[in-house]
Amino acid sequence: MAEVATNGSEVPVAAAPAVAAATAVFTGLKVQVTVPAGRAEEAVAFYKAAFAAEEVSRSTHPKRKGEGEESALLCAELKVGAATLLVCDQAGDDVPAVSKDGAAATGLVLRLETDDVNAAAAQAATAGAALKGEVTEDCCGLGATLVDPFGVTWVLASATSAKKCA
Repeated sequence: MAEVATNGSEVPVAAAPAVAAATAVFTGLKVQVTVPAGRAEEAVAFYKAAFAAEEVSRSTHPKRKGEGEESALLCAELKVGAATLLVCDQAGDDVPAVSKDGAAATGLVLRLETDDVNAAAAQAATAGAALKGEVTEDCCGLGATLVDPFGVTWVLASATSAKKCA
């Protein structure tokens, strides 16, 4: 058996194993935004101001011997509406930090639904986000695109309704 690759050539597909593999149960999805080292506190403050995020928990880097200052933020768990957002400091090269054009490079866009797109866009802009274009309306409702100070692209959208595009 073979599949056709994007370049048109056939690629062999591995046969199914004779023994059934264990089935994983997924219990949730948390979006993790990794920011450049030392900017996690700033990012948490931004998400609180821009999206009324509530901090649920945080973990810190352990203090090193001889350091007099407080431990730096490693990761904070925030609630944004019903969603969970993890904001983490970059620690090493295993997870790259978002760059100024990070969303374009990864294709990742975070969609945040709200009852007032205009107010949400104004609030995010006041907190430091850059609005890309204007608030627009289509068959799905109002929408606005913005980029936060950490390079993450957000789409603010009217809460999902029964309205459908024709």
